[in-house]
Amino acid sequence: MAKRQEEFEQVAMPHTRSLLRVARRLSSDLSSAEDLVQQTLLLAWRSFHQFHPGTNARAWLFRILFNEYRARARKPVVAMFPRVTEFEPRSDWRGVDTAIEMTQALARLTLEHRTVLLLSVVEGFTCQEVAGILAIPIGTVMSRLSRAREALRGELMGEPQCKVLG
Repeated sequence: MAKRQEEFEQVAMPHTRSLLRVARRLSSDLSSAEDLVQQTLLLAWRSFHQFHPGTNARAWLFRILFNEYRARARKPVVAMFPRVTEFEPRSDWRGVDTAIEMTQALARLTLEHRTVLLLSVVEGFTCQEVAGILAIPIGTVMSRLSRAREALRGELMGEPQCKVLG
């Protein structure tokens, strides 16, 4: 048992920050994100005997995260995604206003587009890996990624792209 636990810690635990980063973008608050990551790690631990050493542990963990997220998504959508509130940044905060603007623009994307963008751009997964994590065709990943980038660019330039905004 100790060997299995040590192996799990070596394989799974280094990815906790990445899981939490994405979970925070999916969840309504920090405690929900932490709960989602905790449940993901619990499910990963329970099925660790099915994990094949040498395969992509990070992609495996993200697949579990998104499966758990989808299971939770059966709850009312209003409770899971609060409205994006506008924030008036202080003028003496250099760079913070840009980060807030980016966060707000990202939050306005639909969940499907935001998810693909986060996994690909922020987490660095390939389109093939994203397709595996989300269980969707690679062509869908590529088109969502392209549309998400276009919509985000438009949002940041003040030209909203309504089709992919939530």
